[in-house]
Amino acid sequence: MRVVALVSGGKDSCYNMMQCVSEGHELVALANLKPKDKDELDSYMYQTVGHHAIDLYAEAIGLPLFRRTIEGAPVEQGKNYTPNQQDEVEDLYKLLLQVQTECGIEAVSVGAVLSDYQRVRVENVCARLGLTSLAYLWRRGQAELLNEMIQCKVEAIIIKVAALGLEPDIHLGKTLSEIHPHMLEMKSKYGLNVCGEGGEYETFTLDCPLFNKRIVIDEQETILHSPDAFAPVGYINFKKMHLEDKDMDVSAIYSDRLGPLPMTRSSHVLRELFTDQELLDLPTEDLNMTMKEPYHCLQEGLDTVTVQCNTTGHIGIAGILATRDDHIISVEDSTKAAMDKLKDILAEHHMTTSDLVIVHLYVQNMADFARINSVYVKYFGTNPPCRVCVQADLADNVLLQLDCYGHRSEENPLPRNTMHVQGHSHWAPANIGPYSQAIKLGDALYVSGQIPLIPATMKLIEGGIVPQCRLALRHVERILEAMHPGANLLSIQQAVCYVTDGQYISHVKKEWAQALERLGGQEVGQPHLLLPVVEYMIIPSLPRGSLVEWQVQAHSVTEGRTEKRHKISSGGYTVCLEYRHLDEEDSRGFLHSSVELCNPSVMMSNAQVSEVVDVWAKCYCTAVTEWPNLGVRMPNLYIFFRIDIFTVDSLFKAFQNALKASLPNGDIPAVALIPSRGFASATRILSIFV
Repeated sequence: MRVVALVSGGKDSCYNMMQCVSEGHELVALANLKPKDKDELDSYMYQTVGHHAIDLYAEAIGLPLFRRTIEGAPVEQGKNYTPNQQDEVEDLYKLLLQVQTECGIEAVSVGAVLSDYQRVRVENVCARLGLTSLAYLWRRGQAELLNEMIQCKVEAIIIKVAALGLEPDIHLGKTLSEIHPHMLEMKSKYGLNVCGEGGEYETFTLDCPLFNKRIVIDEQETILHSPDAFAPVGYINFKKMHLEDKDMDVSAIYSDRLGPLPMTRSSHVLRELFTDQELLDLPTEDLNMTMKEPYHCLQEGLDTVTVQCNTTGHIGIAGILATRDDHIISVEDSTKAAMDKLKDILAEHHMTTSDLVIVHLYVQNMADFARINSVYVKYFGTNPPCRVCVQADLADNVLLQLDCYGHRSEENPLPRNTMHVQGHSHWAPANIGPYSQAIKLGDALYVSGQIPLIPATMKLIEGGIVPQCRLALRHVERILEAMHPGANLLSIQQAVCYVTDGQYISHVKKEWAQALERLGGQEVGQPHLLLPVVEYMIIPSLPRGSLVEWQVQAHSVTEGRTEKRHKISSGGYTVCLEYRHLDEEDSRGFLHSSVELCNPSVMMSNAQVSEVVDVWAKCYCTAVTEWPNLGVRMPNLYIFFRIDIFTVDSLFKAFQNALKASLPNGDIPAVALIPSRGFASATRILSIFV
């Protein structure tokens, strides 16, 4: 893509430019925002110290520079950004609009590392202009990143200090390599950020491999901005500088200059995930080419919409279908009808789509995915809900099925935090649709379905099911850690691993076990440690042709988690229920249940279906009686069923009848029915999450 680099003169914006070149993008211009009649502006968005030398910086790299004076102020200071003409962010919008008009740019290089405040605002501007944000430093490990910059010949000096342990008369003017050991010591002693992401220091780049000439400082002055006894603030003001020729072939293209440098690159992902020996041991058989005959569900999709909104503001909505009929033919019209129905149901309960936490979207044909998205996106704002999207064996006239969970309560509000990262990075994939990576509601963490896209390129990793599974799990863990410090795979309560072929299950189960072992060491498998409940489910297809997708729900509190089990066997059926919670009063627990049948092979009659569900309902009713908090928070019943054993119609009617009989108080959860081609257990015919 044609890229403009937002530059402040600092190390981060410079190194992200190098990352853009390394990933195959074309740098065509630089852009900078400067303060008005000041050496430095106290801005939430922009580094302005050192701005006097930006013209020389552009000349050193040999690219056109676009500059604009900052006229606005930090008016909109919330987590999210709403365009406000008085805000300093609009100066960035106008600047990038000018560059886009004159240079035809497609993307923006952004040196953001940890600041959600900056990221959200840059992504807002990029979205409004139809540009892609390229933020390859996002959430990189700070010590590792600073060391990598030094190794990759980013020659920058400290031009501002503002933290305990940094002295203007000692540390101003030091290079990155000189300040590196001191910052490691200050991190250990005071908790300072090694890369300066907490505002500890700012830098100016004098040279890097992209520069045709080196910047030389002839004269400078030190300004003591705040003579605090513990954390004095001081900065360098450049008075005179010049450019100096470098001993290099300036005609060499940028990518050739970076070739031998030890940079983090998307092409190195396999080496990040596997040891050399593991790479040699990867399965060599071609598992990607296995094709299965589609199931033909001749039954028409029936109205199976169920809703449960409890007194604490949790709502479950299940079974909204987009169908084809004589009046609605196009994918877009069918999707709109389904989304309008969802919107109307929410309105009946005084909610909107902004109150949704997660949407499960099952489509009949993944080829319709883009057309469905084009309609779906219109119903959500800045921070859409999480989403899980897979292809399922729906009825022939059903294009998609929506199952949702949301929450809104004036009396019992829960704190909500959303992660909606849209920029390309080395961290985790940007959203490929209108959804957020994760939402934290109270102590619960909901993560969108993760497929194995290489974050920097948004392409599937090569090598088959094992690399795909390992990369997708890395995405899950990185997102959990970003949402709650210390969270990891052991924080997961329940997970569904979707695979497109049964032969992949052994591989993904092994990868999951190894991932837990890497986290817990000897603790994994010990009686006191409750491992996450995982269901492995075979479905026809996944987005982007992925072989695996991980859907997880986690909890920020794991200490003190306990479980209770209940089991019933009757008439050849075995029902197992497992309830996990933190304490007897906890309303944040969850339940998983399964139904096993010896030698399942043929479609069940209505009477047999009722018999199976009645056995399950008896067990479920016992659990509700013994564990009264069950379902207080989660009003959904997600029922994964074998498509070759059950029909939707018979199963839906059986569950409705059984639940009404078992739960006379009327607190019947919304029933979501999801067809599966099989599970890890050959005898499992139902897998149910509450």
